[in-house]
Amino acid sequence: MKKLIYTLLIIIALTNNSFSAGSSSDNDSTPKVSDYTKAKNLIKAAKKYEKKGKTKKAQKKYTKAQKLLLKSNKQKPLQANTLNYLGFTTRKLGDYEGGEEFYLQGLKIEPNHNGINEYLGELYVATNRIGMAKERLEVLKTCNCKEYEELKEIIDGTKQSKY
Repeated sequence: MKKLIYTLLIIIALTNNSFSAGSSSDNDSTPKVSDYTKAKNLIKAAKKYEKKGKTKKAQKKYTKAQKLLLKSNKQKPLQANTLNYLGFTTRKLGDYEGGEEFYLQGLKIEPNHNGINEYLGELYVATNRIGMAKERLEVLKTCNCKEYEELKEIIDGTKQSKY
C-alpha cells in the first residue's frame, strides 16, 4: 500500500509543475515594485548618503532614480509626484534649468503640491531668485506642513540646503 501511495505521489509530482523544486512560474503572484517606488527608495538612500558627506554615492543613487523616474513618466505621464521627484533628482544632479522645467510641469497639474512648491522654492534660493522663492512659500502658507517650515528656514538663512 505504501508503495502505491509513493508511486502515485511521484506521478503527480512529475505531471504537475507546481510540485517541482525550484520551478518558477509566469503566474508569480508577487506584486512588482513600480519604477516610481524604486526611485523613491533610491532618493531616500541618496539623502542619507548626502547627510554622511558621501556625495559620490548619493549622486549614483540620484542618477539611478532619475532614470527610473523618466521611465515611469513615459509609462504614466503627467503625474505630479513623479514630476516632483524628476525635478528633485535633476536639480540634485546639477541641472537647475531642467529641474525647474519638471517642477513647473508638475505645478500645471497640481498647483498646490507641497513638495513641488518647497523644492522649487529651494531651487529659486539656490539661483538667487529670492522673490520667486517667497512666492512658493506664500503658496505653502496655509498648508500647516513641514515643507512650509523647511522652505521658510532656507529663505531666512537659518537652515542650509544642499542644492
